[in-house]
Amino acid sequence: MSDPGPQGLPSDGDGTRAVRAGLPAPVKYEPTLPGPVFAAHFHLPGEPTGPYTYGRDENPTWTLLERAVGELEAPGEDGVETLVFASGMAAISSVLFSRLRSGDAVVLPGDGYQALPLVRAQLEAYGIEVRTAPTGGDAQLDVLDGARLLWIETPSNPGLDVCDIRRLAAEAHARGALVAVDNTLATPLGQRPLELGADFSVASATKQLTGHGDLLLGYVTGRDAEAMSAVRRWRKIVGAIPGPMEAWLAHRSLATLHLRVERQSANALAVAEALRDWPEELGVRYPGLPADPSYAIASRQMRGFGCVVSFTLPTRARAERFLDTLRLVDDATSFGGVRSTAERRGRWGGDAVPEGFIRMSVGAEDPEDLVADLLRALDESAG
Repeated sequence: MSDPGPQGLPSDGDGTRAVRAGLPAPVKYEPTLPGPVFAAHFHLPGEPTGPYTYGRDENPTWTLLERAVGELEAPGEDGVETLVFASGMAAISSVLFSRLRSGDAVVLPGDGYQALPLVRAQLEAYGIEVRTAPTGGDAQLDVLDGARLLWIETPSNPGLDVCDIRRLAAEAHARGALVAVDNTLATPLGQRPLELGADFSVASATKQLTGHGDLLLGYVTGRDAEAMSAVRRWRKIVGAIPGPMEAWLAHRSLATLHLRVERQSANALAVAEALRDWPEELGVRYPGLPADPSYAIASRQMRGFGCVVSFTLPTRARAERFLDTLRLVDDATSFGGVRSTAERRGRWGGDAVPEGFIRMSVGAEDPEDLVADLLRALDESAG
């Protein structure tokens, strides 16, 4: 029997945890998940010693969501703190700009999210040395000496390479560097960076964590009180706070996370296998394929392989015909939603990918329908 959670129920299972994470103790006639608190200020007589003083600092709706995310990222662990932000980029920026100073060095992935070059330019403008290396092969180790912070993105977006978090974190700590892991693509049900040695787990909750494509949100989870205090101070200074409605919607969405992750991961594997077996060589990447270069490491440190599949069509024109021919898959950016999407990633710039590179986010539709739609679109777009 697992240890009982705060409401006396076993809490070791991902499903149980996702459904009940962050809920307050039951109070007669009160809702199980209180509605969003819309408040810029609170009653505050005397000395400001309570938890809620001003809407840029704290909000009761944030508190419940932060507690929930912390329970998913580090179940059963005391001393872990989560802070929510207005977007994933706000969360990423909070760690980088609160921990780095002029003269410091930071190691970023050279194949990470396409906004990272913008972050690099700003860091360099502040006198911070930025080094980059690919995710695959743990290549960031080669440029780690003397760095203040190592930023890991695994699986990488959009290439889906994977690095060994435990190995990189141990090496970074031995050399005096902090470690942050972008956990967006994996979600806490697929990977727990803090358990693997990271100091921060950071994510865009816009993606699969909330899963419906209807809100922007980010978060940072960490166990070091001083480091998280600096992140909190950065959030206060720049005001990168989520709206109460977004926070409430995010918490509500967590209840189906385990269901969505299970279905979307199974669908993604089915899609990847079908694309792998297509007569053309598509260069399919999915960490859950046994033949994928990332599979060996991913299978050791991930509990699920995510919902993103990538592949490459021969030309930009072919890729665009393929996307136009799809019926069940929307041509849209982002990933992680219950409705499948795909895009020609090169249209944005910033990603070192071929013109025909497709990033597909596999949704929760029937897998047979998705596979049939993809294969039909591949066939019709070939002419």
